[in-house]
Amino acid sequence: MRLVSDPSGAPGTTPRVLEELRVENLLLLESAQLRLAPGLNVLTGETGAGKTLLAHALDLLLGGKARRGIVRPGAAEAYVEGVFTLGSDPPASELIPPDAAELVLARRVWADGRTRAYVCGRAATQGDLRALGARLLSFYGQHEHRKLTLAGAQLEVLDSHCGSAQIGDRRLTAAAHARVRALEERLHHLRELAATQDRELDLLAFELAEIEAAAPSQAEQGDLLAERERLRHLEALQTAAGEATAALGGEEGGVGARLAAAARALERVAGVDPALAAGLDRLQTARLECEDIAAELAGHLDRLNADGEDGAHAALRLQQVEERLALFARLERKHGGSIAEVLAHAEHCRRRMGELRGAESTLERVEGELAAARSELLALAARLGARRREVAPRLASAVTARLADLAMPEATLEVEISPRPGGPGPTGADMVELRIATHPGARPQPLREVASGGELSRVMLALLSVAHGGAEEAEAAERPLLVFDEIDAGIGGHTAHAVGEHLKELARGRQVLCITHLPQVAALAQRHFTIAKDPSSCPGRTAVRMLEAETVVGELVRMMGASDGDRAAAEHARHLLRAAA
Repeated sequence: MRLVSDPSGAPGTTPRVLEELRVENLLLLESAQLRLAPGLNVLTGETGAGKTLLAHALDLLLGGKARRGIVRPGAAEAYVEGVFTLGSDPPASELIPPDAAELVLARRVWADGRTRAYVCGRAATQGDLRALGARLLSFYGQHEHRKLTLAGAQLEVLDSHCGSAQIGDRRLTAAAHARVRALEERLHHLRELAATQDRELDLLAFELAEIEAAAPSQAEQGDLLAERERLRHLEALQTAAGEATAALGGEEGGVGARLAAAARALERVAGVDPALAAGLDRLQTARLECEDIAAELAGHLDRLNADGEDGAHAALRLQQVEERLALFARLERKHGGSIAEVLAHAEHCRRRMGELRGAESTLERVEGELAAARSELLALAARLGARRREVAPRLASAVTARLADLAMPEATLEVEISPRPGGPGPTGADMVELRIATHPGARPQPLREVASGGELSRVMLALLSVAHGGAEEAEAAERPLLVFDEIDAGIGGHTAHAVGEHLKELARGRQVLCITHLPQVAALAQRHFTIAKDPSSCPGRTAVRMLEAETVVGELVRMMGASDGDRAAAEHARHLLRAAA
C-alpha cells in the first residue's frame, strides 16, 4: 500500500496531473480519450460496461502485467497512453529529455501477449514504467483495502504519519541493514578463508620456492636452446668451419691467395688504365673481407676444437643443458605453457601469500566495522521506534475521529507496537499491528480478524486522510494522482455522503480519479465521465464521454436506480449538485 502526501499541497508548487488518458482496442474499449481535470474526477456507468478496463489501462501504464485476451477481438494490438504534466518537481529519469514539457508513458500490447513500453516516445522497460509510475500515480483497486491486513502495510501507515524525518531515517536504516548483511557475509568468507589458509599457504610457498630456485628467464632459455644445438652437432660444425677457413685462407689454392695474386697483377698497370684501377680497389676490398671472415672462422674453430678436445666434458655439458631445459619444461607444464606464465604465477603466489598473511588483520578490521555498523543500525532503529511510539496514539486518535465521520461512530482504532523477531531489519526493530474495536466495550482485535470489506474500505479512507498529517510541506509537493476503483462498494446512505466528502478532501491540491457507483460521490466531481455499452455492436463496444453540466443530472438519476422521468430523483440529484458546489 502506497500512502499519499498531505492533501493541502505546498505553496508555490505545481502539481503533477494526468492531463490525458488514451486507450485503443482494450477489450470493449475500441477507442477512448479522457482529458482529466485537477481535483476529483469520476467515472460512472452501468455494471458490465467496462469501467474497470480504464483501471486496467492505468495499471498497464504503471508497468503492470497484461492479462491474456485483453486485446479487442479482431484487433492486432491494444494501446494505452498517458500524458502527465511534470509539475515543479519532475521525477528524475534518463528517459525524460531535459527540455520535456510533459511526460508521456505508453504501453503497446499485442494479441499474442507481447508488450512494449515507451517513455516520452523512447523504448523502455516495464521496470522503467513501474519506477516512474510510483512517483506519478497511486492505485487503490476493489480489493486494495485488503492490504491493510498485512503487517508491512500497517508499518508503512504509521511511518507515513510520522513525517519526512521518519521516511529519511527509514532509508538510512535500510542502507545500514544492507551494510550489516554485507559485512556479515564478508566476515563469514574471511573465517572460512582462515580455516583453509595454512594449507593454501603451504602450497603457494612450495610452488614459489620451486620457481625461485629454478630462477628461469626467457633469455637463458634462448641461450640454452642455442647451446644444445651446438653441442649436439659439434663434429659437423668443426668440419664445416675448418673447410671454410682453408678455402678462404692465404695458402696456395685458397681464395685469399688467388685474390692477392690478382691484385698484384693489376697493380703493375693500375696507372695506365683507370678502369683497371677501379677493379684493383674492389679486389683489395674483397681480399680484406675474405681475410676477416677467415680469421673469424678460425677463431670459432679454435673454440669448437677446445669444446671437442675433451669429449667427456662436452657430453657432460650437453647433459647439464638438457636437464636445465627439462626443468623449464616441467615448470611450463605446471604453470601455463611458457616462461612468461611461470613468472606470472610466481608473482601471483607472492601476492596471494600476502593476502592470506594479512587475513588475520583483515578479519579483525571487518569485525570492528561490523560492530560499528550494528551499533549504527541499533541507533537508527531506536530512533524510528521512539518516533513511532510518540506518534502512534495521535494516529489512532485521528483515524478514530475520521471513522466517526464515516458512519463508524463507535469504532476505535489502536496501534500496537511490538519488537521485531530476530532483531532490527531494514525497517527497524518494530512490528506494527492496527487493531479495531467496532463497538464500545469490545476488546480491540486485528483488522484482518474483525473488519468487513466495507469497514476496511472506510478504515483505508480514514488512514489516507490523515496518514501524512506530520509530513513536511515540501514532501507534499509530489501529490501523485490517486485512483480509486470502486472501493466504495457496499456503502450507501449517509456513509456514502461521508465517503464522498473524504474523497473531495483528498482531491484538494491533487488529482483523484474515482470509479464509483455512488451518486453522492459523483456529484462532488470537478469532471464527470460515463461509460456506456453499445448493444448494437458485435463484438461488444463501449464508449466513454465527458458529461456536460446539463447531462450530469440524468446520470445521477440513473445511478439512483430511478427512471428518466422521475422528478423526485431529478430534484434529489440537483440537490446533491448544489450541496457539492
